[in-house]
Amino acid sequence: MDARVRTRISAYAIATEGDRLLLARLSDASPVFTPGLWHLPGGGIDPGEQPVEALARELREETGLELTDACLLDARTYAARRNGVSWSLTALFYAAALKGGVPTMIEIGGSTEAAAWIPLTDLQDDSVLSPAAADALRMLDRAKATLATTG
Repeated sequence: MDARVRTRISAYAIATEGDRLLLARLSDASPVFTPGLWHLPGGGIDPGEQPVEALARELREETGLELTDACLLDARTYAARRNGVSWSLTALFYAAALKGGVPTMIEIGGSTEAAAWIPLTDLQDDSVLSPAAADALRMLDRAKATLATTG
């Protein structure tokens, strides 16, 4: 096995507001996916941390928004290569409800350079999305239905 293969498990939020999806634009510090792409807010789960706790922490750091509810929707795996490192990423996708507000980055120097509610009509071109964000678009209807039945 290549010693340069790293494994990462991450929790990501699929959060909508009307016809907009909350996304985070990746910075040069992004370890796995290409900088400049729109990605889901969320990130790596620290050792001993529960996935929903990681999701809430990452949402606060990357968007300044507070998680009020989260329901696990799906899990997907991705293989990526960045900066000479091969990554094996397992992504946990959560339908997420948030306390209202304007996205504001709290963490400086992290893997996110911006966070915003992006109109779904602006996301028709998959080339501006990380693989995980592109998959999340296909889960939107299920995410909305899940939150409607739990909220």
